[in-house]
Amino acid sequence: MPTLLYYPLVRPPEAVLHQALLYWDGIATVVPEDLNVRTGAVTPELRELAERGLYRPLTWNAGNVRLLCRGSSGGPGESYDVLVEELRSLAAQRRPLGEAMRLDRRLYHSKIGYFLEEAVLELGLGRRIEEGGRWSVAVPREVQLLLVGAAARELAARAGATAAYMPYTDQVSAHESAVRPLVPGSALAAWQVEIGRLLPVPAAGTPVEDVIAFRERYDVERRRLMSEIHALLAELRRNWEQPADVMEAMRDRLRGAVDDYHAAVRSSRRAWFSGGWPSPWAWPGLLRASLSCRA
Repeated sequence: MPTLLYYPLVRPPEAVLHQALLYWDGIATVVPEDLNVRTGAVTPELRELAERGLYRPLTWNAGNVRLLCRGSSGGPGESYDVLVEELRSLAAQRRPLGEAMRLDRRLYHSKIGYFLEEAVLELGLGRRIEEGGRWSVAVPREVQLLLVGAAARELAARAGATAAYMPYTDQVSAHESAVRPLVPGSALAAWQVEIGRLLPVPAAGTPVEDVIAFRERYDVERRRLMSEIHALLAELRRNWEQPADVMEAMRDRLRGAVDDYHAAVRSSRRAWFSGGWPSPWAWPGLLRASLSCRA
């Protein structure tokens, strides 16, 4: 089962953390390469989860930046060109309005590299600042979402055989930035499937220890449920022209997995699961309603 790679923040919101612990192998976030900065950004709770193998801090280091930005001649490549075009669009949107930028986000050199840092500065989308002897670039929120989203996607794509990551954000603008193709002409039509709202999550304020206890006690049930959901998504990729047929064929498998997980929720006798839990027979219809086509 993949690990949920949350972006653009180092510290995931509570709801995202709970969902990752229940329905994925764990959670990962993109952290600065500078050890001192990273230590301050990663909370004690995340460090404890890392010790248990449930959290992975991923470093966007100089090597990753070069792979994203460098062309065959050693200079900027196609991915860099696309990102810079996006940055130019952001800059152009602000100029006619004379809008003052709110530079309330920080990007460290190890997260974006020399080429992109220079582009941000030349376009007037950020400025270098020093805080506590450490240099970073202050940027508006849109720039952070664009660049960190690209970093998360590249990290997931280059994970190789050692790990599998599923990039995820709860911020719509970050998602829209990340799903844009980084290579011109590479856009493909695809289904976008929203399943998060079909899964029960703990109520706000539920201790992480309670979530982990449920995860461990009902590991078989939760793995079966997620296995069937991933199988559904795989079938949708293979037979994307017939989504209704795919979901109808998966109905019984989903029903069995949902029944088992629902029984686990009831057996736990915990009050921290919130939200409605759909009938197993309703899942295909709900999933069908959540499908949207992207080009």
